[in-house]
Amino acid sequence: MQMFLAILLIAAMIATVVALVRGVVTFLKTTEAELKGEGGPSASALKSNKMMQFRIFFQALAILIVVVILFAAGRT
Repeated sequence: MQMFLAILLIAAMIATVVALVRGVVTFLKTTEAELKGEGGPSASALKSNKMMQFRIFFQALAILIVVVILFAAGRT
């Protein structure tokens, strides 16, 4: 059980880093006109925002897995 949770934790941490890098790369590709907000939110701004939302989700998942691991370790 502990090994399975450790693998899940590593997967959640990797997913967090991937979402973070993709979000930052997408943000860096935005143009000055997109940053000024001409014409509403651009496709790249929406994608960057979505990647950051995924990052927060994966971070929360990793924290939850750590809590479960600590709880399980405390019971044995």
